[in-house]
Amino acid sequence: MYNIQWQRKARKQVAKITDKTTRIDIEEAISTLSDLPTAKNVKALTNHKYGYRLRVGNYRVLFDAQNDIQIIDIQEVKKRDGNTY
Repeated sequence: MYNIQWQRKARKQVAKITDKTTRIDIEEAISTLSDLPTAKNVKALTNHKYGYRLRVGNYRVLFDAQNDIQIIDIQEVKKRDGNTY
């Protein structure tokens, strides 16, 4: 089981999402990351600042995983657009 840690920036980005159901969906999807090897909609990123992304509707959760100590570090939550990646 991985521990999930949030960066302050990511918490603020989730708090700014006005649609409550979308916000709940994002938080539930992030909670599934505690079992990272079987988590759905996760893709490893290449040539990117962060190591992975989680797709939740029109939003992308960008995070890093430290596999040796089993920590997920949520870095950013962004709405999908041309500048997301």
